[in-house]
Amino acid sequence: MEEFLKQLPGMAKEKHAENKKYFVKLKKKPPKNLDYVMQGLHDAEFKRTDCLECANCCKTTGPLFTTADTERISKYLKLKPQKFIETYLRVDEDNDHVLQQVPCVFLDSDNYCSIYHVRPKACKEFPHTDRKKFHQIDNLTLKNVAICPAAYRIVEEMKKKIAF
Repeated sequence: MEEFLKQLPGMAKEKHAENKKYFVKLKKKPPKNLDYVMQGLHDAEFKRTDCLECANCCKTTGPLFTTADTERISKYLKLKPQKFIETYLRVDEDNDHVLQQVPCVFLDSDNYCSIYHVRPKACKEFPHTDRKKFHQIDNLTLKNVAICPAAYRIVEEMKKKIAF
């Protein structure tokens, strides 16, 4: 896994133009069964992928924290929401709350999340490859293939299953 993670950004960069072109076509004419196909690809990939072996998303990127996330996590940590924000978050250029730093402060050395049961919605849904109306998140998917080995493999399989 370590070797694959080292190679992943370069592999994603090599495929970027091809993937971007593919997603333009997908967005213009999404197949009726796209969400069904994506759910199958997602489920199949995550039967063989163990996120605990990787945790690259937690090590290299930070999620957006919604107000609901902030309230839920601060309650779990027994902090007032404002104290949670001051301690762990910052406001980014899009005016969203994000982690002050990466890797994620809640990631343990064994790749377990110390707030897993109350983690942000963005973490729960990552890499978003089983999301409804998948064709609408092409920019997010293009970013995620460079971070997540599973997302990379899912997109490669998707291009084989749904050819243009």
